[in-house]
Amino acid sequence: MRCPFCRHADSRVVDSREVEEGQAIRRRRSCSACGRRFTTSETMVLAVVKRSGVTEQFSRDKVVRGVRRACQGRPVDDDALQQLAQRVEESIRAAGVAEIPSHEVGLAILGPLRELDEVAYLRFASVYRSFSSVEDFEKEIADLRKAMSDKLGDESAHGE
Repeated sequence: MRCPFCRHADSRVVDSREVEEGQAIRRRRSCSACGRRFTTSETMVLAVVKRSGVTEQFSRDKVVRGVRRACQGRPVDDDALQQLAQRVEESIRAAGVAEIPSHEVGLAILGPLRELDEVAYLRFASVYRSFSSVEDFEKEIADLRKAMSDKLGDESAHGE
C-alpha cells in the first residue's frame, strides 16, 4: 500500500478493525518513510455474472433502483428499500461465493420484497419470471394467498 502523502511503497499496519458488521476491515497504517498515518478499507468484492457472461460488481444501489420501479406508486419509503437491499446483499454474501449469477440476485430479492409489498412483489416477479399470461399472475396470486393463510395458521397455532 503506497503512502498517499509521499508515495513510499512500504507502510505498516498499526490497527485493524472490522466494520460494516464484519463485511469490511478498516486498517490504520503508518508510512515507514514519512511517518504519517492514513486509513485504508478492505472489502470483499462480490461479483454478479450476467446472462451475457459479463461480470460486474454487486451494487446495492442497482437493487434499490430495480425494486423502486416495482414499488412505483406504492407506500414504500426509501429507508425500506435500503433495508431490503442490505438483506439481499447479506443473503448473497452468506452463500460464501465470490461470483453469483444474476438470477440468484433476483431470487434473493423476491423473498424480502414479498414481505415488504405484495403488489410490488407481483410486479417484480412478473418481469423477473417473464410472466406471459393472466394464468401466470393467477398462479402467483394463489401462491401468495396460500402463503398468507399458512402464515396466519402458524400464528394462531402459536397463540400470536
